[in-house]
Amino acid sequence: MDDTALKISFASALADVSPEEWNAVANPKGVRYDPFLKWEFLESMESSGAASAATGWMPRHILLRDASGKLKAAMPLYGKSHSRGEFVFDHSWADAFERAGGVYYPKLLGAVPFTPVTGRRFLVEPGPDEARLKTALLSGAIQLAESNELSSLHINFLPKEDAEMMERNGLLLRTDQQFHWQNKDYHTFTDFLDDLSSAKRKNLRKERQKAQQGLEFVHLRGDEITEEHLDTFFVFYMDTGSRKWGSPYLTRQAFSLLRERMADDLLFIFAMENGVPIGGAMNLVGSDTLYGRYWGCTVHRPMLHFETCYYQAIDYAIEHGLEFVEAGAQGGHKLARGYAPVTTYSTHWIAHPGLRNAVADYLEREREAVESDIEYLSERTPFKKGEP
Repeated sequence: MDDTALKISFASALADVSPEEWNAVANPKGVRYDPFLKWEFLESMESSGAASAATGWMPRHILLRDASGKLKAAMPLYGKSHSRGEFVFDHSWADAFERAGGVYYPKLLGAVPFTPVTGRRFLVEPGPDEARLKTALLSGAIQLAESNELSSLHINFLPKEDAEMMERNGLLLRTDQQFHWQNKDYHTFTDFLDDLSSAKRKNLRKERQKAQQGLEFVHLRGDEITEEHLDTFFVFYMDTGSRKWGSPYLTRQAFSLLRERMADDLLFIFAMENGVPIGGAMNLVGSDTLYGRYWGCTVHRPMLHFETCYYQAIDYAIEHGLEFVEAGAQGGHKLARGYAPVTTYSTHWIAHPGLRNAVADYLEREREAVESDIEYLSERTPFKKGEP
């Protein structure tokens, strides 16, 4: 492909891009289906006001078109006036740079808003031009940062192979860890428990028994989800968000747009007491993965969070043949419940040489610490000795 035949443009709203052409590169045939990359998800974040200039998320999505005008590649990209809602933390970098007289914000971010889920950030159909198109997207993002004299470009939660490719193109590589559950051809939850050591198996059974006492758990997907369910869940969401983050990210309208546009990708799990929801979790469903996103409750019960978010998710994954459950960022408490540590990746371009060198030194030490921590935790999973 002749790169000179490609035309680059930037969309300040995903509404200016047709859903069909965006989705054709976001989830093409031959790749894992990722609901977070859909036009419907990303545009819902924008039009609901959750990810907008008013909240510090300024859409600057990159579009690459060929001579005929066909969209060949795209990249979800945002100008950021802060570092909230990213789950890859660079606040200390910003503080240090600004104490030294620099201006860190605004910056550029290639990511899915409020979503610590690894996925494709360079949206390109698989094929012989894939690497070239990814490089063109990266070059476009860096040129946008340079032309606007922005401090930095950050691309979060990349697949390992893309992160390493970006590192070869001069970006700084950062690693972190999450905890994911893997389905090893289990047919029932008991099959999963049988893989655990006897002590851990006993503990999990006790937790589930305590959490389920007097409760019924209901799974809702697609047309089963109503606006009344969303009203109930939004109360849960706001309670957790206000306590945990101080300012919840999503608006009530965002949930309605997601239900309207992609209900089949949503799974709500409600804990019911005497027919009344007292807690719930919202998940999204990919081709082989259940993604846990939000949770909350109005009645606090022992182990209710673990049951609703972790064990019920495992139940659903086993029943529907999903290979993985990703239950969100961080959380070492997931280890004892069968969620094993995995590495996550981000890459970073920093304009100022002094800041870049300081961050590079820091990241080298951080990567070593992350690798060591994952090795340590991997040896302490609840599985029988010799099992992953």
